[in-house]
Amino acid sequence: MLESGGRIDVIYTDLKKAFDKVPYRRLISKLYSYQVNKEIILWIESFLIGRKQRVKIDEFISEWSDVLRGIPRGLILGPVLFTIFINDLIESCGEDAKIYLFADDVRLCNHIKYIVDAEILQSKNDKFTNWAHRWLVKLSTKKCILSMSV
Repeated sequence: MLESGGRIDVIYTDLKKAFDKVPYRRLISKLYSYQVNKEIILWIESFLIGRKQRVKIDEFISEWSDVLRGIPRGLILGPVLFTIFINDLIESCGEDAKIYLFADDVRLCNHIKYIVDAEILQSKNDKFTNWAHRWLVKLSTKKCILSMSV
């Protein structure tokens, strides 16, 4: 692309504590929207919802508290559930979006030859931001950067 002129702009983002912040009810709603077998959804729901946790520091043990979000670490099913949760991100940004996902990292890029190309990339970024807001996903802003290759 660079040989044909212009530059490549890339927006690097990181989803803040992505696995820890997946809202259970929204994940379950996505499972239903993908028409996953109802028995499997109920099994996943019974595993995730109603969990409790407490903290022990030295001899002090906290009270039990409800766990309302997050995919437990170390599960074989964990990455699959997270992928299902973010699966519609690409579609939300548009079919022509050049978007790449790796775990909780999202990269949007576009070949910029004209101002309209930069506007298209901004539009994709706006759609990504709207998706994140709708699904209660926060960005780790300290890890988000714009990079340009000239």
